[in-house]
Formats: sequence, structure tokens, C-alpha cells
Amino acid sequence: MVIPDGEGLERRGVTLEDVQNRVNHERPAAAEIGDERPTRGTPGRRFPVTRGEFGGKALAGVLLAALMLLLPFALAAQPPLRVGTSGDYSPFSTRIPASESGDRGKPTYGGFDPELARAYAKDRGLEVVFIRFRWPDLLADLAADRFDVAMSGITIRPERSLAGRFSVPIALSGAVALVAEESPARVAEDLDRPDIRIAVNAGGHLERVARARFPRADLRAIPSNNAVIEALISGAVDAAISDTREAPHWQHRAPGLRRIGPFTRDRKALLVGADHASLSRDLDAWLLGWESRGALALLRQEYLGEGGPSGGESAKITSPLPALLAAIDERLALMPLVAEAKRLSLVPVEVPARETRVLEAAVAGVRRAEDELESARRETIPEVAIRKFFAAQIEAAKWLQRETLAGTVASRSGTPPDLETELRPALIRIGDRMARLLVSLPAGLGASRIEAATLRELVGSALPMAQKRAIARGLIAVAGAEPREEADPLQ
Repeated sequence: MVIPDGEGLERRGVTLEDVQNRVNHERPAAAEIGDERPTRGTPGRRFPVTRGEFGGKALAGVLLAALMLLLPFALAAQPPLRVGTSGDYSPFSTRIPASESGDRGKPTYGGFDPELARAYAKDRGLEVVFIRFRWPDLLADLAADRFDVAMSGITIRPERSLAGRFSVPIALSGAVALVAEESPARVAEDLDRPDIRIAVNAGGHLERVARARFPRADLRAIPSNNAVIEALISGAVDAAISDTREAPHWQHRAPGLRRIGPFTRDRKALLVGADHASLSRDLDAWLLGWESRGALALLRQEYLGEGGPSGGESAKITSPLPALLAAIDERLALMPLVAEAKRLSLVPVEVPARETRVLEAAVAGVRRAEDELESARRETIPEVAIRKFFAAQIEAAKWLQRETLAGTVASRSGTPPDLETELRPALIRIGDRMARLLVSLPAGLGASRIEAATLRELVGSALPMAQKRAIARGLIAVAGAEPREEADPLQ
């Protein structure tokens, strides 16, 4: 593996095997997390083999011998894991030319996401095939099933939630503007002027941010992300939009650039096709396991420049509690679209019969997750707590819908997505992830810890503090948390 900027694992004398060996001794027992093995067919299918599931060592030996005989045939039948990546977004995805790849003269990909893809594929006994996408074509390529999962520093956004299934978050970032050191601009507001030319990558999250943040500027959406920084270096534009992860690489490439911002807080995740539920759930389980063992922190340290397993901006973002809160945030971000769809179809904001069905489905989803992930919890979550948690979200959703219809919360212009065929299926997909994360919450979470995390993580909507605290109380009930605890929201 070779990384063009010289910061890859091998150039520092560390291989992926070293990372895995370093954390293997911390791997939980099979009775706690399951000993997962790949199965034939769709990548991501698996069967858990837990301690005590088979009757004795003799039977286990027979099964192991049979598995060793069948394994070559099973692996040969496995289709490759098709990973979509952009190759133009360092440090998340970088295209390595054929002349530098060392892979039989073929170009390949480096960076945080491709290394994550290789690690997952290795654990599941799969081959990886990288398929390059252009940012404007990401969702169309996902819908056309060009790849199984997109891994390229993808920001969680409502239109992408409608198109597929996000994984639990894997990193944080924030949008920034880069300007020349001598530029008179000092804050973001200085760039929102008709005479300021701003370059941004076309079709991605940052273009939407730039259009919302700088509506008066001369915004130039450029299809090639690499050409964005070139436009700034050449003087063709006055500023370029990047983020806290990519900007240091651009500043290293072009000394003399100054950063303004960040002016957003964004979550990065993997994006799976809407129909690939099995792969989505398996990726989440694998990511949660890697986070708990410190392996994700090591990759972040290597590729994102964070401060090791115990620190960094994204520390433990993939743990169940912050991941669950991110799912709530993702769901609430769809509410302005739900409001506009209801306005168009003449559906009222409040429909008690549907709220009842939503609560019943939430309870059933948590019970299903408990059955499927029985090793994750020692006892079932009380139904009254489940209802309290999801009822608080329903009230928050209705508040956002009413504020959208009143014009106090901004919504996307144009025809809204269809309520029945697009929005509600997306909400159900997010609810499925919520149920699994609820069941995966660790024991011992304290009330103040949960409340602090809730107030910090619910940043994607304009919810008032009272609504956020109500969601926190519902989550405290689900977790069975004690009211006395020092705030430590990263656990």
C-alpha cells in the first residue's frame, strides 16, 4: 500500500495486520459479540456462533473440520465487495496512479475509507473491487447498483438518507473556506458578497452548504474536486470551500492559504443501497466492534491526524450512544421535507392513528432487535420506556413540521419527496438502526452523561432546548440510567 502524501500505514512501518494484532488481545469473548463467519451469497450475510451454542468439543471439532473442507468453495462463491469511492477527497479517498500503485500496473485507492473497506473485507473473507464515482453522480450510481457501499468521506444529508442506508458515523468534520493569506476576508460573512468568487466541488455536501451560506457570492461549482484548489491557487477565484479534514492537505500543497471557519458540524458515514439491509446491519455491527477495540481510533490517528485511541475530534463517535443520537438527528433532519410533503398532499401534521402505529412499530422493532442481538443485553427494555423515548421524538418531529409550515424553519425548494414512497421508507430504515443501537447501549450510562450527549449531538435541526431535554429523558428511561453521574458524553 502506498499513499501519495507519504502518511500511509506502511510508510510508517505499520501494516493493517499490525493494527489488527495490536487490538486482537482486547477482542471481547465470543459469548459477548459473536464469532462471525461469512456465508455464501450477498456480502454482509453472516451467522453468529456464540460460546455454548454447540454441545461439546467433539461436535465443535467435527464442524470445524467440515468448515475447513468447505471453506475454499464458500470463499470462491462469494461475490466481491463493490466499494464506490471518489479518489479525489484526501484524506478519505485518494486515487493512486498505476505507476505508483504496485498492483500489477493498475490504479488503486488509498485513504481512510479504502483502508476501512479492506479491513472489513478481510474480516469477512471477501475480495474488494473499487469503483470510482463522480460526486454529482453518487446517488444515481447508488440507485443503479453500481456498487454495494459508497465509502469516500460521505456526509450524512437528508437527500442521501432518502436514497439509501447510512452506517453509524465514522468521523466528524466541518465546512471551511480557504483564502489567500493577504485576503481582507476574516470571517465567513465577509465572503457573502457579489464581487467574491467562490469555488466549490459540484454535486456534493459542500456545494449545498456554500449555496446556503453564501447566497450573494459568485459561486462556481466545479465538477472536479482537484480543480477547486487549482482555481484558488491560480487566482481564478477568491475562496475555495473545503472542510476541516481536507483543508490541511490543500494548505500543505499550497502554503500561504488561510482558513475561515468551520461553520458546520458534519458527520461522515458509509452509504449502502436502500435494499441492502443485511449488508448495512453487518457493517454497523463491525464498525461498533472496531470502535470498541480501538482499531478505528488507530486508523483515524493515521489518516485523519487525530490524537490516538483516547482522543481526537471523532473519539468514540461510532459508539452506540453518539451513533444513536446521530440517527435521531438524521431522522429529524427529514421533518421539513415531511412537512412540505404533507402540505402538498393535504395531510395534517398530527394524525393520532398513525402516531399509534409508529409507536407500536417502534416497540416491535426493539423486540426484534433484542431477539436478533440477544448477546448484547441481559434484559429486555421496558415497553413504557420505549414508548416514552419514541413519543418524545414524535413530538419533536411535529414541532419541526409546524415550524416549517409557518416559515420559521427553512426547507428545500421545489417539489418535496413523496410521503409514502420516499420519506416514510427512509424513516423506517433509520428506525431499524435506532432499534439496534438501543439494544446495544452499554450498561452503566448515567443520566447526566446521556443528557450532555443529547444536547451536544442534536445539532442538525432547530429544536428548542425543551424538546432536546424531552428526548434525553426518554433515552434515560430506555437506558435505565441513574440520575447521579458526572457528565462524560463520549462513552
